[in-house]
Amino acid sequence: MSESLVLVETDGPLSILTLNRPAVLNSFTPELLGELIAGLKQAVDGGSRAIMLTGAGRGFCAGQDLASIQDQYATGGPDLATLLREHFHPVFRFIRESPVPVIAAVNGVAAGAGFSLALACDMRLASSAARFATAFLKIGLVPDAGMAYTLPRLIGAAKASSLMLSGDQVDATTALALGIVDRVIDAEEFGLTARPIALEFANGPTAAYGLTKRLLQQAEHASFDELLDLEADAQGAAGYTADHAAAVAAFLAKRPPVFDGR
Repeated sequence: MSESLVLVETDGPLSILTLNRPAVLNSFTPELLGELIAGLKQAVDGGSRAIMLTGAGRGFCAGQDLASIQDQYATGGPDLATLLREHFHPVFRFIRESPVPVIAAVNGVAAGAGFSLALACDMRLASSAARFATAFLKIGLVPDAGMAYTLPRLIGAAKASSLMLSGDQVDATTALALGIVDRVIDAEEFGLTARPIALEFANGPTAAYGLTKRLLQQAEHASFDELLDLEADAQGAAGYTADHAAAVAAFLAKRPPVFDGR
């Protein structure tokens, strides 16, 4: 029996999904993407309160596995549009719409759609060994998997344009300075440090995280007045959660809150 392309592990309320094609820097195939969407759904449906994505070996994800479709170039080229719509888009939409935080633990190279995968997540932790490259223009393609949407919103249009058009690679320190990642962790300590950070989110106010994710997405298109109404609706929902009640009780008792995700 072949080994899973995505390894799934649980640590209490946290699910850890590891892309598992280390020999090819965890590059994407339809089969890997199928296992990834299944793992994401399993995590949410199973009650996980946060998800951490990482890669096996020395890479996070090198993007689409071009070697797996090389035969198609002899017959006119691959149908990349269909490949994206049928296999990539479900994964990336699910991450953005997930009701729980999704944290990218970028342990190594993140290139092309692998970079897009990290960008789609709610937080990016980077090993000091991590490298980021848009890469698409280097092979005559355009940014995909949402990169033209997510990257400018993180670092601004001018810097995103420079990175996407050049395809140049940036190291973890530069990525932190640009605002691509939230934290850089020494490579020797990355495995031990990234998980506790993700666990903090898994032990947080899960419903409020999901409502906040939705508000941030709505804010991208709403007017100020519309957003005020959306905030009021979200706050109304959050106000009825058990986590909010528990946090208020803890505040009044001068002790740290304990959230159970309800």
